[in-house]
Amino acid sequence: MNNIVKMLFMAGIAASAVSCGPDGWKSGDGDFRYLIDEFADIKVMRYRIPGWDGLSLQQKEYVYHLGEAAKYGRDIIWVQNCRYNLPIRKVLENILENYQGDRDCREFADFTVYAKRVFFSNGIHHHYAEDKILPSCSEEYFRSLMEAVGDGDKCAELLPVIFDPEILSQRKSNDPSKDIVAASAVNFYDNVTRDEVEAFYRKMADPSDATPVSYGLNSKVVKGSDGVIREEVYRTDGLYGAALTKIVSELEKAAAVAENDAQRQYIGTLIDYYRTGDLKLWDEYNIQWLQDTLGTVDFVNGFVEDYNDPLGRKATWEGLVNIKDHEASVRSEIISANAQWFEDNSPVDPRFRKPVVKGVSAKVINATTLAGDCYPSTPIGINLPNADWIRRDYGSKSVTIANITHAYDLAAQESPKNLLSEFAWSDEEIAREKKYSSLTDEIHTDLHECLGHGSGQLLPGTSPTALGEYSSALEETRADLFGLYYIADPKLVELGILPDMEAYKAQYEAYIRNGIMVQFTRIEPGRKNTEAHMQNRKLIAEWCYEHGLEDNVIEKKTRDGKTYFVVNDFEALRGLFGELLAEVQRIKSEGDYAAGKALIEKYAVNIDPDLHKEVLERYASLNLRPYGGFVNPDIVPVTKGGKVVDYEVVYTDDYLGQMLEYGHDYATL
Repeated sequence: MNNIVKMLFMAGIAASAVSCGPDGWKSGDGDFRYLIDEFADIKVMRYRIPGWDGLSLQQKEYVYHLGEAAKYGRDIIWVQNCRYNLPIRKVLENILENYQGDRDCREFADFTVYAKRVFFSNGIHHHYAEDKILPSCSEEYFRSLMEAVGDGDKCAELLPVIFDPEILSQRKSNDPSKDIVAASAVNFYDNVTRDEVEAFYRKMADPSDATPVSYGLNSKVVKGSDGVIREEVYRTDGLYGAALTKIVSELEKAAAVAENDAQRQYIGTLIDYYRTGDLKLWDEYNIQWLQDTLGTVDFVNGFVEDYNDPLGRKATWEGLVNIKDHEASVRSEIISANAQWFEDNSPVDPRFRKPVVKGVSAKVINATTLAGDCYPSTPIGINLPNADWIRRDYGSKSVTIANITHAYDLAAQESPKNLLSEFAWSDEEIAREKKYSSLTDEIHTDLHECLGHGSGQLLPGTSPTALGEYSSALEETRADLFGLYYIADPKLVELGILPDMEAYKAQYEAYIRNGIMVQFTRIEPGRKNTEAHMQNRKLIAEWCYEHGLEDNVIEKKTRDGKTYFVVNDFEALRGLFGELLAEVQRIKSEGDYAAGKALIEKYAVNIDPDLHKEVLERYASLNLRPYGGFVNPDIVPVTKGGKVVDYEVVYTDDYLGQMLEYGHDYATL
């Protein structure tokens, strides 16, 4: 095992045994607990910021102002998710802070759980399943709480929205029998139908444009009383103007202490974009941001991901501030340096490959602030920008968020039971996962983000929005398949990324087990599978199971009345991953809406009710929470003689306290 392999392998499988100093992580970190709260189906954790003490004062100040800019976008995501979210949140905050009645009774406890769930989801719809969250306390009791704190005048408007399951029942509707724009609770559209929205944007699109603008990314489409359809654009003098003005102010302060001129330049472009709403400036900002690969501090700030829009066009606001983990980035830098080899050897039709891969950069980071659609629930990896033409011409940035991954791992160690012992078939499978899974999870994330999302190309004339409401799930499917296919390639051992050709098997077993079965611990009985990432995993696992039946590639087994899915032929499974990757890439490259729809509706949506019931019963016996999210550490200026001399990291263990604090300190709308 060479030195690079040894370093990466040990970092992956034994992180919990490594002490990284006073601002790092380690197993049993003294009195520091990662898991700080549990309620409903949610666990709340905290994360450390390794490397903080190694930053200069200027870098710390830069991180601080970028973090403030991120947190000032909080109200935007709440309003985007549903127009009633902010009024309801303010009622919840008022009750939690000012109610003087009995706080020890069961109904107040039920109310508090409801409030925690709403805070976690940035609104009244489940952050993952997208169904409306209903309180366990009675409507009459909820009314009494509102009246007790002076909000009785809001009961008539808000209580039906909170309690009636038929009113705004889903944040994003995928029901093909309905107009998915009208049936969705998201606040991207007002008084318009799907047909009207699509006709509105068809007038703007130019299929011959090699650098198409992402029309609609930062706007709300409304139809006025005059019947005219128009956009309300997000900008400092437009929609969400108060929040964007605060964000701009902090970005200006950040630019003054940036690490280099490149950062100052693209922050300036981002500010101009927020002031004007001009999407050409957003594209210019992304290109400039891509070209800064030298700084230690980096960030995401903007209207970025379109997962919440039923039409896959409009973006929610998100923020993430981070610092580079230089040592851990060795692995991702090796992968990105070999991006052309991976593209050239992809199992997809050569017409759909990029002849020249440009600008792929990858690194491992540690988050310092999560915000917007990244808070409290956050991804563990990101690849941006999303515009296909920018990826084609300039490349992309890919990150794996190490301190979030490690916080998940260490919080899991604080629980006495786990999913592996319940759902894995054999001791051999369990041993393989314990030995390799931390490493292979991170490598699959690297491949997914760094190469998967950045791979392939659209054929000339194919619209980037051609796959409509199925685009998000299919894109995640494509990136996951790219990672699954290549994690079993001997090239990874040759490059020193994997220690041996046994390691990838842990990822294959875990992926099938989760995609076809375990992930449905997150879904209530009788519900469909609607979230894009969960649809992607189900599609891949069930497609491979069905297409490998004849050769028994994946076998469904039972023991003691329990169901298991066991991989029998790893090489054949890799072949199936490659076959499906080729088809999904074809669908994207050609914009084949009908084929994409058929894949999603056949393999990704409907859950076998008997298997679902069994999974939920087995999971309940473990007393675990299927969803996780985080509180942010507080970055606090330290002053001496009226001057800031340092910035201290303070780790809170009060989830509800941080939610209420943010409600006061970062309220803008």
